Amino acid sequence: MRSEIPDGFDFDAELERRGLAPLVRREPTTLQVNVGKLCNQACHHCHVDAGPKRTERMARPVAERVVEVLQLNPSLGTVDITGGAPELNENFRFLVESARSLGRRVIVRCNLTVLFAEGMGHLPAFYRDNRVELVCSMPCYGRDNVERQRGAGVFDKSIKALRILNELGYGRGDSGLRLDLVYNPVGAFLPPSQPHLEAEYREELGRSFGIVFDHLLTISNMPLNRFAHQLELAGKGSEYMSLLVNHFNPATVEGLMCRDLVSVGYEGTLYDCDFNQMASMPIRDEAGRPLTMWDVDDFRGFAGRPIATAPHCFGCTAGAGSSCGGALA
Repeated sequence: MRSEIPDGFDFDAELERRGLAPLVRREPTTLQVNVGKLCNQACHHCHVDAGPKRTERMARPVAERVVEVLQLNPSLGTVDITGGAPELNENFRFLVESARSLGRRVIVRCNLTVLFAEGMGHLPAFYRDNRVELVCSMPCYGRDNVERQRGAGVFDKSIKALRILNELGYGRGDSGLRLDLVYNPVGAFLPPSQPHLEAEYREELGRSFGIVFDHLLTISNMPLNRFAHQLELAGKGSEYMSLLVNHFNPATVEGLMCRDLVSVGYEGTLYDCDFNQMASMPIRDEAGRPLTMWDVDDFRGFAGRPIATAPHCFGCTAGAGSSCGGALA
């Protein structure tokens, strides 16, 4: 499901006007691995357009090349595994265990309900035993907003999953088992203040359910794929893009995740970020050919490369900014 952003929103021109161009990379420190689009959910805001019927999955040769690249590049200190629901990929355990054996920090982007999918009962202990850091979708501390975005029954499963993780030590600070939650707006608006919303989450989830966590990350909805289609159906595509453009914050540009991250698609193609991946904007060589994992051995050479941009980049620079690590300013 590809939906195009309306014309007339030029991110590079905005950077030029602000004296912030060109946007270039630093040496990559994070390898973000998207293992495919299979997911046990089909959320309304999903920029991946993931769901239970998707068949795009990372195969073993690509997973093995990911591990080989990590061995060749000690500076890639963080492996960030995403999807879809990454746990549903048959190479998930291999990727996690291999990265951890190499001493890498491993982050998994978990939708919480996957813990109750068939054959996934081992996941909580697997996370704990491998010291995996979890970034978990929780778009609100109230049932109605969660289920409006993610589907009926998701709230109760999410609460149950968080309690299981808490019992294992996740989110308790001194355990070293990091549990962050992710807020995405339910509609076509920007996230509120991350510190203020985090305080509300702590109060409401703690008081009502006894749940604890480390941090809340606020992430803007990207006008790509499923969310872009929702905007179009509501006739709000240009309105939402105007909101993002009008709230451009130059203080966010220095911390954009594309400066330090390389995104790997399920088939091995390289991208500047997961959003560019879903917009089919690969990193290209000097001849204009898309680069793959098999084309690069030393990622230090990426420093200084230009970053491919498009109108959706305004989503990362609006307001307090947005990245896979939450607000930027």
